[in-house]
Order: sequence, then structure tokens, then C-alpha cells
Amino acid sequence: MKYHTQPLVLFLSSTLMLFAGVVRAQEQPTLRDRAEELYRRYEYAHATQLYLKLVDTRKPRLEDLERLSDSYWKMNDYESAVKWYAKLIAHEDHTPEQLLRYGEALKANGKYTEAKRQLEAYALSTGDGAAVALQLAGCDSALRWMANPTMHRLRNEREVNTPRSEFSVFSSGKHVFYAGEPSEATTSDTYGWTGNPFLQVFAAPMTSTGELGSGTIFDELNSETRFHIGPVTASADGGTLYVTQTHAHKAGEFVRESVRRYRTQLLELYCYQRKGDRWIGEPFAYNNVSAYSLGHAALSPDGNTLYFISDMPGGQGGTDIWYSERQLNGSWGSPINAGAVINSAGDELFPNVAADGIMYFASDGFAGMGGLDVFQAMGSKGKWSNPVNLGYPVNSATDDFAYLVHSEYPDGLRGFLSSNRPGGVGRDDIYSFSYTEPKIFLILQGTTSDKTSGEPLSNVTVTLVDGDRQVIGRKDSEAGAFAFELDPGRTYNVSGQKQGYSADSAAVSTLGITASDTLRIALLLEPAYRVGQTFELKNIYYDFDKHDIRADAARVLDELVRILDDNQTLKIELSSHTDSRGSRLYNEALSKRRAKAAVDYLASRGIAPDRLVARGYGETRPVNDCSDSVPCSREAHQANRRTEITVLAY
Repeated sequence: MKYHTQPLVLFLSSTLMLFAGVVRAQEQPTLRDRAEELYRRYEYAHATQLYLKLVDTRKPRLEDLERLSDSYWKMNDYESAVKWYAKLIAHEDHTPEQLLRYGEALKANGKYTEAKRQLEAYALSTGDGAAVALQLAGCDSALRWMANPTMHRLRNEREVNTPRSEFSVFSSGKHVFYAGEPSEATTSDTYGWTGNPFLQVFAAPMTSTGELGSGTIFDELNSETRFHIGPVTASADGGTLYVTQTHAHKAGEFVRESVRRYRTQLLELYCYQRKGDRWIGEPFAYNNVSAYSLGHAALSPDGNTLYFISDMPGGQGGTDIWYSERQLNGSWGSPINAGAVINSAGDELFPNVAADGIMYFASDGFAGMGGLDVFQAMGSKGKWSNPVNLGYPVNSATDDFAYLVHSEYPDGLRGFLSSNRPGGVGRDDIYSFSYTEPKIFLILQGTTSDKTSGEPLSNVTVTLVDGDRQVIGRKDSEAGAFAFELDPGRTYNVSGQKQGYSADSAAVSTLGITASDTLRIALLLEPAYRVGQTFELKNIYYDFDKHDIRADAARVLDELVRILDDNQTLKIELSSHTDSRGSRLYNEALSKRRAKAAVDYLASRGIAPDRLVARGYGETRPVNDCSDSVPCSREAHQANRRTEITVLAY
């Protein structure tokens, strides 16, 4: 029986396996199976069409809503993403991570107040406020930047933009290169992520004012590769092109790519040299597509440093900006990370270096308005200033990148920017921009008054001089008021003079002022000095048994220097007084030394000695009852150690 059983079991097993195989062969993949396969292959444009059918039910599945929302997000269709994320978080089983994605989608639509609410809800539900701190800061900054836009003026370059994507302009002479999706595929291939043809390099003419003419495919660079090529950077002489292109992977291999962000493991950099009427390409020495991506080249103004982006090991996170230095033999040295100041935990992309050494680059790793924002930093190689967001309207709630300055003029500059903001022609569009330095209006408004009565003084001659003592303007006050226009970044002195009054003056500075403003001062003129008039210089004190000028006394004497400068006919006596401690003869000698020390100080500050007389009165003129043998406090004695001024001539 055992002899017969084993073949029977084998026969039955084989039959069942054959039957199961036939059944599987006859089964057709479900709608969800096909949608999941397209999603797995990153063909989001096709997957959304199937997921829309799957969620068209009274109780759609959470997983289907999530896949549909994420597909729109990854296609940068933020408006549709918000619509479906809203339905997703209304599902009773939604997760905190889906709140986060909804908040990010709202931010990408410029709905910053609602975005903050969802991001804060995520932080509350997870306890992880640090995860959304950058996004929340970006929402607050975006509202502030939109309320205070920069002087950039943007123009959509409709001659080159199509309903598809055009981006990343590089100017070379009287034309530009840019990357774009052809209106018709040159092969049967399309890009499943967007459903459009793969990128190619285009060229377009550029006018002297930076406007672009109609673009055409630059056939000399577009090889037979089935995948993306572009963007392009050229050397100063136009003889070398640095071209980013997608590595041609094996057929059937699924890879994750993005037209805009190039978060891919397949980017390579090629260096093309002009040989006669042809461009001959060589791979960059440090390409390694099996381990990392490398592309988006930019040259330093002197051509000796090549910047690029890569996610190679040793970076700060995502894609970083790296650089190589040109060696003596003309080759490029080993890549060096540009450092943690300009590289974040997110993605840095599309660097460009202007003639003045400013690097412009796109990033989603610093506080921004949404998606990629454009930043600038000053420096070179691995030393950079902190990145500064260029604000609105350069940046928007969506992706803004590939900022290039192609020309500068005395008060501004011109260039190009790429963006997928609403209102464009297609997905990614090229914008030209002009930027004019804002005119800063600084007005000095002042008043002239009688110091004793407080009444306004008319017909005061007010003189404005700069830091070099050059007269900038002079006018008479009317009804006790005057005004001057000032320049930024300078120092000034304003003085007022009127017959029968002592002059008054004030220092004014516009250093550090970066916005239009009105500065205000008050000139207080005292009635003219009378011969014999005596007044005390407040806070001119001396330490016990000393005649040195203390630091606090020096500040008061500096004010006396200003008064003497403003009143060139004024001649004074400086009288010094002591307390009653010590002998009368000693105190008289001490007071003379103190008076002479004050006069010497004034002379050292440029006051003519013949305008100054020193007198020492010792303890003979106390201001209180602290005479010999009268017990007094330290403060009462110090009040007697003073300096007074008497007008001798005016």
C-alpha cells in the first residue's frame, strides 16, 4: 500500500499545483492592484486616475485616500493635494503623520494660518514640536515677507514657457540654455511621474534687457538617452558646458526621480568641450550613480571652483552643496562639502554664483514660504555667511529655485528665476526679474527754541556739516522749525546760531539705517553769556587730595569743548574749589592744580589757551556749612570739590 500511496500523493499534489497555476494565470489584476503597481513605480500621473475611481464611494478606504493625496503632492499639484488631504484627515482612522502632510500642503497653497493650525495639531498629538518648528517659523515669516515685499519685479517669459515645464536658465552671451519638456516626445517614452516627455536642453535668444525669444531644442547636446538632460552651466568663454543628465538605468528598473528637485540616485555631471562644430562629453571624475547623485553645476567667477549638489556620504542631509577646486593640470580635485552653514538637513539645490561672490541656491531645509525657497549667502568654498531668504515675491508658497543674476547696473540687477507658482503658463515656468535698490529717504526734522523759556526761536541760522566738517546745507529756521535731507551711512553735525544767544549743536548719524525714516532733534539756544556770569560745571568732581581729571569729569569737559567751539568769542575763567579738610595753603595749591588740569584738558582738545584762565580758590568759597572743624559727610565734602566757570568776555 505504501508503494501505491506515494505516487498517488505526488500525482494529486502536481495536479493541484497545475490547477492553481491555471487559476492564477486566468486572474486579472484588480483596479487597486494596478493603482498600487503604478504608485510603486512612481508613475503618479497615471496612478491618480485609478485612485480617483477607487475613492468614488461613500466610505473610501484610508489607504486609497492616502495614496491619492500623496500622488498629487509628489506631482506638485498642491491644490488637488489639499483637497484630498482634507478628506483624508476627516477619516476616523487618520494618523498624525497625515496631519503633518496636510499642514505642508496647506502651506504650499499659501494658506499659512490654516497650515499653522494643522502643524500645531500634529505637534500636540505627537509631542514632537521640534519636527514642525521650522515649518511654523516659515509660516510666520511668509506672512511678514508678503506684507513687506522686496523691489523685485517678475515677468513670466511666455515666449519660452509652455503648458509643461521649463526651468533653470543659464545665460551665455546673447542666448541662454534651459531645461524643458518638449511639446512632443521624440521617442515613445514619457515620464510616469508627470506623464510628460523627458527633459531636454533648449536654447533661446536674449535681448539686452533680459527678455527671451522663442526657444528651440539644442540638438548638439541632446543625445539618444531616453531620460532627462539638463540643466546646463557654461564656462566664461562658453567653450565648456557642465551638463546634468540622468544615468541610463537598465530597462525595467524602477527608480525614484523628480523633475524639479532631482531627489534621485541617478544624476551624473558631464563636461562637454567644443571640438570644431561638435560638443564632446566626458563624465565628471566623481560621478558614482551606484552610490549617490551629482549634478547642478555652478562655476565661481574666476572659474577655479566648481560647485555642485550631491547626496554623497559626508553631507549634512538630503542633497548638499559641494565643491571641487581646479588643479594645476586642469583637472578637478576631490569633492569637499561646503559646510553646515549653507547646507541643512533638507535639500540644497540649483546653486549659482554671482560676480560679487554671492551664492544663490534653493533649499527646503531653512525657514521658508513653502517648497523650495531661494536663499543667498556671501563667501566661498567652505566659508559662508548665514543664508538669507530672499523673501517675497522671489519666493512663493510653492517651489522657487534656479535664481541667476546675469547682469548688474548701478542701482540694481537683472536675472532669471524658476517657479511653479500659480498663474504661470505651465508646471515650472521661467521668470525674468529686475531688482532696483530701494531709494532710502532720510529726513532730519528739527526745532529751535529758547532754552530758558521754551518758546520757539525763528531766524536761527542752522548749519549741517558732514563727518569731514564739510558744509552740506545752511538755512534759517521758520517758526522754530527746519528740515534737511540726509544720505544713508553717514555722520553729521547740526548747529544753530542766533544773535544774542549761545549756539547749540547736535550729532546725527544715519549709519545702519536701511529703510526710509525721519530723524528728529531739538536745538536749545540759551540767551547770550554775560560778562561776570558764573555757573557750575555739574559733576566735575575730584577724588580726595587729587587733581586728576576723572572719566566722568572728562565727559562734562567734552561738552564744554563743544560750547567753546560753537562760541568762538567766549573767554572763560575756570575756578577750582576744595573742601575744608587740610590746611588753607595746601587747599589753595591743590585747587590751582585742579583748575590748571581742567584748562590743560580743554587745550588738549583744541581750545586756544588764551581763551582760558585757571583760578584756584581753595576752601574759601564753600557751597555748604562744611568749614573747618565742622563734621560733614563724605558727600557734603565732595560737593565743595567742584569747578565753576565765569564769563570773562563774549
